[in-house]
Amino acid sequence: MQEHDDTTAPADLQRRHLLGLAGALLFGGLAAQDALALTQALPDTEQGAQRGGAISALVHPEPPTLAFFVNTATPTRLVASKIFDGLLDYGPDLKPRAQLAERWELSADGLQLRLWLRKNAFWHDGKPLTAADVKFSAEEVWKKHAPTGRRVFQNLVRVETPDAHAVVLHLSKPAPVVLNALDVVSAPVLPRHLYEGTDIPNNPHNNKPVGSGPFVFKEWSRGSHIALERFDKYWAPGLPYLDKLTFRVIPDVAGRAAALETGTVQYGERNPVTFADADRLARSDKLVVSTAGYNGFAATLWLIPNLRDPILGKLEVRQALLHAINRDVLVKTVWGGYAAPATGPVSSQLKSFYTPDTQQYPFDRAKAEKLLDAAGFPKKADGFRFKLTHAFIPFGDDYRRTGEFVRQSLRAVGIDLELKAQDLASWTRDVFADYNYQLVSSWGVNWADPQLGLEQHYWSKAESKGTPWQNASGYASAETDRVLEAAQVERDPARRVQLYNELQRLVQKDLPLLHLFEYRWFGVWDKRLRNVTDTYNNSQSNFARVWLDGGA
Repeated sequence: MQEHDDTTAPADLQRRHLLGLAGALLFGGLAAQDALALTQALPDTEQGAQRGGAISALVHPEPPTLAFFVNTATPTRLVASKIFDGLLDYGPDLKPRAQLAERWELSADGLQLRLWLRKNAFWHDGKPLTAADVKFSAEEVWKKHAPTGRRVFQNLVRVETPDAHAVVLHLSKPAPVVLNALDVVSAPVLPRHLYEGTDIPNNPHNNKPVGSGPFVFKEWSRGSHIALERFDKYWAPGLPYLDKLTFRVIPDVAGRAAALETGTVQYGERNPVTFADADRLARSDKLVVSTAGYNGFAATLWLIPNLRDPILGKLEVRQALLHAINRDVLVKTVWGGYAAPATGPVSSQLKSFYTPDTQQYPFDRAKAEKLLDAAGFPKKADGFRFKLTHAFIPFGDDYRRTGEFVRQSLRAVGIDLELKAQDLASWTRDVFADYNYQLVSSWGVNWADPQLGLEQHYWSKAESKGTPWQNASGYASAETDRVLEAAQVERDPARRVQLYNELQRLVQKDLPLLHLFEYRWFGVWDKRLRNVTDTYNNSQSNFARVWLDGGA
């Protein structure tokens, strides 16, 4: 094995060189030499950064749970990512950065991943974080419970711990995606001493977490707030900068805008206010409205049809639904231009994998009506063909209004659509546990690699009743499975792109999901906050390096 060691280089040059190596490994394929070893020496503090201060941030909707290793809902990961660290983190350039693992090495054959853990990392109860925690998490959490981990590490056959701070993962087949999937949610590391021998999904620490990240969980007052405080034994000396971080639950969108405007809340991510309010707040001399910090969060919104349903199981009906919805008008009127019509499952923002060469369904009511007639659903005396129930994802007013737009669009072609409003817990149970739905809206992220963001929706083997966001439609296609499984082990980057292009064409033909538009996310925060966008995903930044100019 050949190992690169840049510990004698100046910190800034060392960081740029090693991030370049990481990019070569991630996006240029495995190197020809035996291995690449990567490390990173980030400065402990930034010049001019100030310690102290407390801020409040918005979380909406309220997380259904803090068990982020089971439920990866964005509100859950927003909070949990401050309490737990991952083995790696990723920068705005989507390249890996050290977190709990200070170095990592992937063998040339892609079958061994070696991780060197920090020797000064602790759990919030004071216990040291060791290789035993990673081994336990890999074997008992990634392989059995973590939605992404179960897929990425399906070929993990053995975990070695040569010493207390070294871990070697042995794979039976190469997994090119692995270095893109060592973040806090995809490969969660839990404290073995609190979870071993327990019912992990129902462990009492799930909603009173003991983590390894920069902030310690203090309390969760349901319907009000989740309070975190600075962890004084965090592995990075001097970090985090902030003393307290409180997530405020404000269901009303006008209330969220008012909280930001008055300074009651200093941070809101992922479209926290209406688009009209965003335009207004952008003119404030106290606030920032920005789309930065979402480079790795390219996402699309879709409708999930329950393919088990006798109506939605017909392809002509699903095609008609898309032809009936004017997506250009939807993104302009409902989403204020902070979106773009989708051409398929991969966002055009993920340029390395995107292809526009897929079957399209332009707005055409006449064609929609012909398809519905051909499917055996002529209009009845009341002008309707059939009735559907549509449960929109309860993430705020924009999603309700999207549901209303879809309702009006489908009624225009003779489909009586009833909107169903639910809380997040009930919606999640109905869709992913009971499959008790006809049509719902939802959304998902491509991440830096389609295997992380797409496979779970289209691979028949990803279906896992009771696990959120795992192939709820019931889609199963031998051809799609073949393409996905080939991509899982394909080490030639160009061939891998071709496979995912083929996937896009297949699912746009089968329509297990009806992709409506791509997001253009924005956040709103106090101008005094610094380092907010030094991340690939504002929904998952650990906030260790965020600081408040002027302190408390």
